Amino acid sequence: MINFSTFTRLWSQARTQILVWYAILTMSSTVGAILAIRYTLFLELEDRIEASLRQEIEEFERLKADRNLDKGKPLAEDIATLFDVFLSHNVPGDDEFFFTVLDQRFYDASSRALPQILQPDSPLVKRWEQTTQKTFGQDITSNGTVVYLTHPVSIKGQVKGLVVVAHITTGERQEVSDVIIVVTQVMLMVLVIASILAWLTAGRILEPLQSLTKAARIVSESDLTQRIAVQGSGEVSDLTHTFNDMMDRLEKAFTSQRKFTSDLGHELRTPITIIRGHLELMGDDPQEQHETLTLVIDELDRMSGLVNDLILLSKAEQPSFLRLKSIALDSFTTELYAKVQALAPRQWQLDAVAHGQICCDPYRLTQAVINLAHNATQHTTPADRISLGTVIADGQVRIWIQDTGEGIAPEDQHRIFKRFTRAHHKLRTSDGSGLGLAIVESIAQAHGGNVQLQSSLGTGSTFTLVLPIYDPLKKQ
Repeated sequence: MINFSTFTRLWSQARTQILVWYAILTMSSTVGAILAIRYTLFLELEDRIEASLRQEIEEFERLKADRNLDKGKPLAEDIATLFDVFLSHNVPGDDEFFFTVLDQRFYDASSRALPQILQPDSPLVKRWEQTTQKTFGQDITSNGTVVYLTHPVSIKGQVKGLVVVAHITTGERQEVSDVIIVVTQVMLMVLVIASILAWLTAGRILEPLQSLTKAARIVSESDLTQRIAVQGSGEVSDLTHTFNDMMDRLEKAFTSQRKFTSDLGHELRTPITIIRGHLELMGDDPQEQHETLTLVIDELDRMSGLVNDLILLSKAEQPSFLRLKSIALDSFTTELYAKVQALAPRQWQLDAVAHGQICCDPYRLTQAVINLAHNATQHTTPADRISLGTVIADGQVRIWIQDTGEGIAPEDQHRIFKRFTRAHHKLRTSDGSGLGLAIVESIAQAHGGNVQLQSSLGTGSTFTLVLPIYDPLKKQ
């Protein structure tokens, strides 16, 4: 016996719901089709019966107009003879009967074996005896359904007789009902077979979803390698692609997070060790205490700077990271040049100043350029030249910092933009956190741009911020 929880779980499956809705739609279509077939068959039956009745009346009219019968005397003047000839010469079809009425009394019929509903003393025949107009009607009784057509016979403008062609439709209606029953049985059998095939087909189509569910259940932080094989095309295939892409991003994010946490722990371990060691060894001498406190404060400042840089990198992925506005590039370049000259004594030079309006966050962009300029001072001597320049071309603004320092080895040029990564150079004058260039790249990407690097050992480096002029947060 299936309990409620099992039933609920079975109903919640997409396969079951697809089958149920398929069965409901198919059943509705089947019922509609059966009703339409039934209506069409009965309508055709009624049209065929009416056409047959009118044909018999037309034959009677042709017989009435024939004056060559009964020794050349017009039959219209002898109604009784006319009725006899009509009844003897015309053979009714199945379930069809001819009746004649003379002077409002039953005269004769095409058959002596009349059904109960058409007996001369039946209410229907009694109504026909009083009829003087052409009428097409239908009489429904417990003994059967009769469709009839009355046709008055007139002589010199007076109605003297009546011809009635009647058809009992009970048998033919039963045949139509039998056909409908057979059609219903066949359609129900087809519906059952189609539902079974739909159940099997739905299971095959939804198989990737089951694989996706299974993969999602076993995904954990320690195992993000699960992928689903893509089969065919369509919505399920697109969902499979989307799931695999999501798993790729998650795996990359978790890998980056683990590496970031490991690097962060490594970076913080050194200042924490230094602070703890000096505090533990600090004596009572005021001079020694002053030197220890100075060193501890310096290390704490360095840790504070590291934490601030990490917070900045985390904010770089948020929409509110930038506060965009339109600025004049020429005045912005001049201000940048004035600021970078204060970083260190170098041979500073302003290469080019672009004129035009750009949409950017001037605070973040200044931060990126200052980081690049500070990085240049780390790898140059006072005799080296550091240049700043801006230019607008091809719908982009390019801001560069160029130095004539020692340069960057090819194997380091891609890795230096990663967090906590530093190039190995002999001229480094500061133990930075290794986040400066990562921050620059994050700011450039937030603006919809990128950072380009050209460098070779012994000749210097050029870092270029390539940014779009339009608002990077709006669609192009």
